[in-house]
Amino acid sequence: MDTESLIAWVLIGRPVSNVWEYWTEAEHIRQWNIPFDEWHCPEVDNELAAGAGFRFKMERKDGSEGFEHAGIYKQVVPFEIIAYTLNDGRKALVEFQQIDDNTIVRERFEPAPGIAIEIQKQFCQSVLNRFKNYVEQQ
Repeated sequence: MDTESLIAWVLIGRPVSNVWEYWTEAEHIRQWNIPFDEWHCPEVDNELAAGAGFRFKMERKDGSEGFEHAGIYKQVVPFEIIAYTLNDGRKALVEFQQIDDNTIVRERFEPAPGIAIEIQKQFCQSVLNRFKNYVEQQ
């Protein structure tokens, strides 16, 4: 991953075993993997294994805008690391670190060209904040 990677993170008040489950299982991903209230994640395909793929479709509830977040997992270390490459070639790394009964989730990713860096970071942070809220309400 290059030195221009963006980083977003969140501290979740749950043990890493819970956090990992909610991050990786399709029925949970559909609930939290949205950037804004007017969006949803109606389709999730996720085979969590090195060499396997994933596809998360996110779109506005009215269907006017949307995109797919899809790629191939490069490394999966349960409860610690998920590394992947997106279909456009950009790389990302998600790290899970347990501290007592809390977990830090840190996402590092190469930015998409042509989209302002700050917008990409805010988008990722918004999704992580929604993930935190979802996990802590379970």
